[in-house]
Formats: sequence, structure tokens, C-alpha cells
Amino acid sequence: MEDKLGKIDHRLFEEIIKTKCGKDRNEVITGPGFGVDVSLIDLQGGMAMAVTSDPLSLIPSLGLEESAWLSVHLLANDMATTGFAPMYGQFILNLPADFSRNDFKTYWNYIHKFSAQLGIAITGGHTGFIEGQNSTIAGGGTFITVAPKSKLLISRKAKPGDVILVTKQCALSSTSILAMSFPETVKNRLGHETYHEACGLFYQTSSLDDALTAAEVQNGKNEVNAMHDVTEGGILGAIYELACASGNGAQVFDDHIPVGSVQEEVCRLFSIDPRHSIGAGSMIITCTKDKVSLVKNRLGKNNILCSAVGEIKEKEYGIKLVENGNETDLIYMEEDPYWAAFFKAYSEGWK
Repeated sequence: MEDKLGKIDHRLFEEIIKTKCGKDRNEVITGPGFGVDVSLIDLQGGMAMAVTSDPLSLIPSLGLEESAWLSVHLLANDMATTGFAPMYGQFILNLPADFSRNDFKTYWNYIHKFSAQLGIAITGGHTGFIEGQNSTIAGGGTFITVAPKSKLLISRKAKPGDVILVTKQCALSSTSILAMSFPETVKNRLGHETYHEACGLFYQTSSLDDALTAAEVQNGKNEVNAMHDVTEGGILGAIYELACASGNGAQVFDDHIPVGSVQEEVCRLFSIDPRHSIGAGSMIITCTKDKVSLVKNRLGKNNILCSAVGEIKEKEYGIKLVENGNETDLIYMEEDPYWAAFFKAYSEGWK
């Protein structure tokens, strides 16, 4: 248990966190949950507040601009699952003691820039320099938005019979970050063209446009039932989480899962499965069968790839993966393979 990297698993969440969340308050509509991206708090008058938190990135091998991009946009991806953009942000920065003031100024300027581009007002937080801090995680952030309660989506609203849609492709973030972190190795093993294409995936790691486009209200009605952004565990992990959050089962067809050739090459080099690896930039969407064409066409008009990969089922069905005509239980990967691959490459001196 102690050796696992990344987010805690479902069992540990259920054992330690779920039943110990402070005081019960009636206005909390949605609290912490496995596969739940945001919490919802009733503000009365038909409005609610959505809140989400995530770690902040500071990855020297990527650079300050790219780290700030991840910090802002990965938080925004979670909020996007409500169908609304974030409005307010709080940032807690625990920076290395040797992090220069000039670098901090540069990093913060990018945090400000990317937040402003998304319409986010930074309303507070905490900033400090910490001795012994050498992690690629530089603290945490919280994004908040206020919207009509009836229009806010959450992952638990997926229903049996819904079609499962996936935007873009697998492993966008893990592929791009591995390539950018180990450029010489990727260039030497896979070629310069593959390296540049992999790096080019980095700025596809935002799924805010995907979600807002898919969830656009038409004639006063939302055609999407639920969304869940893809992070650790990849596309298959995100579908598993959404099924669990909604109390349902799911059937997923392996040959429908969109995996780009660049992701296949880079992930093969690092011995990871792109279907199970960190995939920020993709969004899992569910809607009724009669709405699939409408949602896909709306995304297509915005040049956002969208693939139907399966269906939400009744809970009794289980969560199944169909590969080569054979249906088996979908195994949830409690540790994303990206972490071990990254640190293995680093320890072996890959450049």
C-alpha cells in the first residue's frame, strides 16, 4: 500500500475518507465520492456552487509555462464536467526553497495569464518556500463556479442505456509529458517527427472546450446526462469511475477506443498501456442514444474528435471490456503505469 504512487484507490477512499467528512450539512448536494469531479453546494434561489480541487504542477523538465498550463487547465477540466467554466480560483503554492524569485515571478505570470484567458478571478490562497520540497507537485488549487442548480452536471447522473462517448484520443498528457521530459531518448528511438508530434499533443490536454461544447443547452434542454474527465487510469479508468459514481455498470468495446499512432509508439517505448495511462484532454460523456448524433456533430463542428465506445448498463451487469469478441471484467488499475514508467526512465538516466 505504501509503495503505490498517484491517487489513493477506491477501497482506501471508502475505508478512510467517505464516512469521515466533518459535519453533515444539508446544503451539500454532492460531497466527496469515487469518480466524482466536483462538489455541489446549494445556495438557494435555484443556484448552486460547484467546487473542485487538484494538485498544482511544477515540473522542471517541462518548463515554467507548461507547468503553469497544467496547473490551471487540469483544475479547469474537472470543473468542465459540470457543463460550466470555472469562475474563481484559490492557489496554495509550496515552492522549493531554492526556487528563484525570478522563476516564481515567471511561473506566477503564467498562472495569471492562463486563469485570465479562462475568465477565472484569483481570489486568494497561500504562497511559501519550503525546505526539502523537491516534488513535481507544488501545492494545490481550488476552482469555484456558481450556476443554476438544475443545469449543473455531475458524473453520478449517467443512466443505464446511455451511450459512452470519448473526446480526442488516449494518453494525450502522458505521451506528451514523457516525450518532453526525455527528448533525446524519444528522438533517438522513435525519430524526430514522432517526438515533435508527441510534444504537439501537450496543448490538447485541456478538455474545457470539449465539455462546454458537448453540454451546450439546446432549446432549454441539456442533451448530455453526465461527464467525467480523464486523468489517472486513462480512458478505461475514467469510464470505470463514472460507472461507479453513478451506481451503474458499463460495457466498453476495446476496438472503439481512440488511440493515436503517436501515443502507441511513445507508450510502447515506455512499456505502458495508453488505455490505462493519464489522459488529460479527453472527456467521457454520456447521453441517450437519440442524442448521440447531435452531440457528436456539435463537437465535430469545433474540430473535436468524438468516438462512441460503449454503453452504461444496469449495476448487475458489471463493468465489462470486450476485446476480440471476448467479454471480461474491466480491471481497475489502482496505480497508473505512467508514474512507474517516468521514474524508471529517470533512474536509468534517460535523457
